[in-house]
Amino acid sequence: MTAPAIVHTISALRAALAPLRAGGIAMVPTMGALHDGHLSLVRLAEAPAVVVSIFVNPTQFAPHEDFDAYPRDLERDIAALAGTGREILVFAPGAREMYPDGFATTVTVGGPGAGLETDFRPHFFSGVATVVAKLLLAALPDTAIFGEKDYQQLLVIRRLAADLSLPTRIIGAPIAREADGLALSSRNAYLDGRARQVAGNLNKVLKDVIARAHETGDLRDAERYGAETLKAVGFDSVDYVAIRDAETLAVAGTLDRPARVLAAARIGRTRLIDNMAL
Repeated sequence: MTAPAIVHTISALRAALAPLRAGGIAMVPTMGALHDGHLSLVRLAEAPAVVVSIFVNPTQFAPHEDFDAYPRDLERDIAALAGTGREILVFAPGAREMYPDGFATTVTVGGPGAGLETDFRPHFFSGVATVVAKLLLAALPDTAIFGEKDYQQLLVIRRLAADLSLPTRIIGAPIAREADGLALSSRNAYLDGRARQVAGNLNKVLKDVIARAHETGDLRDAERYGAETLKAVGFDSVDYVAIRDAETLAVAGTLDRPARVLAAARIGRTRLIDNMAL
């Protein structure tokens, strides 16, 4: 296994990538705590040079959220990346490198960034959009790969790249799941035994929502059914179960266009999200 090279500053990142540009560069932005879902994104990269950023971004966490508790283990992440067999450059900046003294700019994306996650985490997408813009401008990759688990985030980043004319093609990758269908997430580490059992029902309920929507054609009824069922199987609260247009995230009234069901629910201190195509 070849251990990835590591750089910690934007200037070092650009210097390391300069001789690799002719062959093409792919980027996989992460917050670390890497799991098989992250590694699947690395394996999907078609460019010979792959840069993986590892940065727990403080601006996408509200004060009451889990920034301090978010799992961090750079040594373990580096070992996991080495096991992919790819030649990887790791960009692991500190907070002061990304947000130096006097930093005063934020990026706000409307369109797909309105509603759903924004209703419950109003700070989230401005933090995501700002850090992703900085990462893409720092590396200027030809492609950047994001998982579809964070589906609204994927659409926000696509809108960001298009609106700012960034020279990067944004690629969405299929959701990686555990044996019972639970979407892989770094926050799954928070789940104890009972919570983990309950969490395994999230994807099953979404499948039931999809079946009900197709059978009845009543999408609002299917959404209500999904929220009620998640509570019945043990989730403490449900932020939303929503059927939306797959391209715009506008509320879907019928299934004559590609649609997506998205959900966010909480069990204990853990908030889980998932989505599926209808």
